[in-house]
Amino acid sequence: MKLLKRKSVEIKDIKAIENTDSGAKFPFFTVRVQAGFPSPGDDYIERNLDLNELLIKNPSATFFVKVEGDSMKDAGISSGDTLIVDRAVEAKDKSIVIASINGELTVKRVWIANKKVFLKPENDDFSPIEITEEMDFNIWGVVTYVVSKV
Repeated sequence: MKLLKRKSVEIKDIKAIENTDSGAKFPFFTVRVQAGFPSPGDDYIERNLDLNELLIKNPSATFFVKVEGDSMKDAGISSGDTLIVDRAVEAKDKSIVIASINGELTVKRVWIANKKVFLKPENDDFSPIEITEEMDFNIWGVVTYVVSKV
């Protein structure tokens, strides 16, 4: 049973990624970095890493959006972070999505229970939103990556 609907929506304030090759590639070390005790490092670069290749699977269906607010902080999404969102990925139970509810955009986790759909925040200070037939509700895309400053 498909509970989540999609609608083609014009994105006005979000710039879509154009399918162009900027040529920007960065050094990529294949050695793993220890988060515990340090290990001896290798003194060579295995190859160059293209961040577009790593982070964007569907360039024509991908966009970025900046987060405002802290309703998703327990999912590791903070105010000021940039989300990479893929419209080609189908939303399913427990996906983190960008959704439009009555014309307002929000980032929340999809939660399906007892044949009902909810948008669940990842912060106990906020309440889940039950999606009803009366709402103008659309999934814009699935969040695939979070880019945050350390």
